[in-house]
Amino acid sequence: MQQEIKGMWYGFAGVAIFSLTLPFTHMAVQGLDPLFVGFGRGALAGLLSPAVLWYLKAPLPSRGQWWPLAIIGLSVGFGFPVFSSIAMHSAPASHGAIVLGLLPLATALVGALRFGERPSCWFWVAAMSGSALVIGFALREGGGSFQMADLALFAAVVLAAIGYAEGGRLAQVMGGPQAIAWALMLCLPVSLPLSLWLGWHSGADLSVPPLAWIGFGYVSLFSMLIGFFFWYKGLAMGGIARVAQMQLLQPFLTLLGAALLTGDRLRLSNLVFAAAVIAVVGLGRRAKVHKTGGGKLTAGLEIGVSRL
Repeated sequence: MQQEIKGMWYGFAGVAIFSLTLPFTHMAVQGLDPLFVGFGRGALAGLLSPAVLWYLKAPLPSRGQWWPLAIIGLSVGFGFPVFSSIAMHSAPASHGAIVLGLLPLATALVGALRFGERPSCWFWVAAMSGSALVIGFALREGGGSFQMADLALFAAVVLAAIGYAEGGRLAQVMGGPQAIAWALMLCLPVSLPLSLWLGWHSGADLSVPPLAWIGFGYVSLFSMLIGFFFWYKGLAMGGIARVAQMQLLQPFLTLLGAALLTGDRLRLSNLVFAAAVIAVVGLGRRAKVHKTGGGKLTAGLEIGVSRL
């Protein structure tokens, strides 16, 4: 239980960092091309990853670990940044924050189906109740319908859930910083030349407003790298399904961040929904989550452990 509590705190630290991703992305795409932001943030974080691995004296991944690293790179290194940047080009950060509230349930589903975690019935009741609150809030704010940018956000949710679950599992073997750093380095041969080409064609230079570069710097350094140090460690310590419920707090932390960074109005109704979701998170944390075998990937990770 103490291990799970520590995992929840690490997960909360990661969520707090991730909660500012959409406001800073919105700032970035006001002056920079969305595709450049999507690919460039991974490229910049990938350039910093060798220093992280050198400091940690991280060994090379084993043969069985390269495939999970590739999945992490494709999902959270490419997919989520690109789709979220496209969405933030036409939708406010406050709207995107609520749609991304589906991430806890999506991450728990991936963990259950792919890695053998078996949450109890009460866990699923809590998770689905929290997600229903988030969806209801989004529909209420959107006048009863979703926006076109929601399609990009839904794709971002699916890809992030896959990357979070894969990274949380792999972090049990190699640690959170190593997992995200190796994944970003694996993407670097594609992300770096592509981002340089996009930056050159879109005019990403000193004429771009400073706030856009500040937003780009945050999503590159914190959203793509430092946040995952805490998030993957939390998932590894507390379990994917359980710690993933901390993401239910992210929409409301994002709303607060958007209010501070962009001047969005923070209404009383937002706080009411936040209190309800926090209560659901507490119930979900108390529900039992049984851990069973993880299939082929677990076998691959066990091989990796024996080689490290």
